[in-house]
Amino acid sequence: MPQEGGGGGGVGVVGILAYAAVAAVALRVVLSYKSVAHAVGRLWRWADEWAQAYQYYEVPRFGDGGVENPLFRKAAAYVAALPALEDADAACVLSSACKTNDFSLQLGPGHTAHDAFLGARLAWTNAGPAGDGGGGRERLVLRVRRHDRTRVLRPYLQHVESVADEMELRRRELRLYANTGGDGALSPRWASAPFTHPATLETVAMDPELKARVRADLESFLKGRAYYHRLGRAWRRSYLLYGPPGTGKSTFAAAMARFLGYDVYDIDLSRGGCDDLRALLLETTPRSLILVEDLDRYLRGGDGETSAARTSRMLSFMDGLSSCCGEERVMVFTMSGDKDGVDPAVLRPGRLDVHIHFTMCDFEGFKTLASNYLGLKDHKLYPQVEEGFHAAGARISPAELGEIMLSNRGSPSRALRTVISALQHVTPAPAPPQPRTSSASRPPPRLTARWSGHLDEASAAGAASAADQSPSGGGGGFGKDAPMREFKKLYGLIKIRSRKDGGVVPVDDTASANGRGSDASADKDR
Repeated sequence: MPQEGGGGGGVGVVGILAYAAVAAVALRVVLSYKSVAHAVGRLWRWADEWAQAYQYYEVPRFGDGGVENPLFRKAAAYVAALPALEDADAACVLSSACKTNDFSLQLGPGHTAHDAFLGARLAWTNAGPAGDGGGGRERLVLRVRRHDRTRVLRPYLQHVESVADEMELRRRELRLYANTGGDGALSPRWASAPFTHPATLETVAMDPELKARVRADLESFLKGRAYYHRLGRAWRRSYLLYGPPGTGKSTFAAAMARFLGYDVYDIDLSRGGCDDLRALLLETTPRSLILVEDLDRYLRGGDGETSAARTSRMLSFMDGLSSCCGEERVMVFTMSGDKDGVDPAVLRPGRLDVHIHFTMCDFEGFKTLASNYLGLKDHKLYPQVEEGFHAAGARISPAELGEIMLSNRGSPSRALRTVISALQHVTPAPAPPQPRTSSASRPPPRLTARWSGHLDEASAAGAASAADQSPSGGGGGFGKDAPMREFKKLYGLIKIRSRKDGGVVPVDDTASANGRGSDASADKDR
């Protein structure tokens, strides 16, 4: 009996150990389910690849005669940007020699990265230096399913080249060019330096809605090559940034160039050699942003030149034949005043397509600057700051606010007190006179932004003539006049009903649109 009990105890210990081992294995499987799923996936891919027939295409680094193959460089850049490279079995990690903390991945020798295109699965393999059969050359090998090669190969290679070209343009160092006043023969017209301005559209203090609309307009321009060519128009876009000094116009232009990935050509109109602006334009490159600052001051004339002569020169620069000698250009003009004193011919669509008004900072803009400079989302002094802005009528510039916060960045409370003190010494803005006009003749509402004025879209030719007479100057407001037009129709209809004893007289859309429809219809019936 004791022997049987001892044997039973030994069996119990073995059973406990067995259960513990099974539990440990189960726990290990549960904790490493991703590894198991990865192993199962690799096994499935191996079985699928073994059952398929593939076509292989080698892309050598050097062709016959030792000439470098451009496709190899582009394919290597494309493969390095594939998301699947992070899941590859092995990859090489490289750092940039120009920028710190800038790392990139490259496909390791003998390893593969997968891609998909038009429903077909493809794979790139870094074959490394080939053996005796390959002559010791570096090469990439593209693998395509045999039944997909005719449908996919050429479009896929075109896709690889286009993506690689776009990445190269995005990664290249942007440069800032300034006119030197040279004549182009004995001395160059342009001098350049790396463009290192850190401004981006994300960091610019601007109304989010307005910023999103400008971003969408820039993105639409970038993708518009075929559209502009179909219309027979030069692929370029022009912007007018106007407002008081210190409101961020130059910073916004730099942010636009950074977003587009374009070089900047800064034309200083006060330098010598600006008597032939077309010659300066002809020596610029495509994919560039051409910046012309203080346009209104230049058009006023000076240095022995009349305003008419300078206006004529600027009109030829804006949309003459020389402005079409080069594609994918963005032209940005800035003015430190209002648009009222500028010739309407300069402001018309085609010369200045989009007008963006930069105003003095208000409380909403202040909160954005405080978040950027001081990291504040809220503060106990905010009510006093808001009261100061309402009393001052937004007469302090973003540049002045930024300098206050930069000087007091170590103490947010001191920075806010300094802002409150500055607002108390600001002269309130005088209220503009409000002319008495009837509701039928009141112009459509202007699109105003809370932080940085408004954005006018100069669009149709018919709207351009009416826009020249509106307070906003050279453009309408993205279709904002439709509700007002309907209100005018309703107003005319009610007025006609009040004058007639019975029946309804149809309202003339054209006449009612300019505020005279009701009177004209009534006189006609009489």
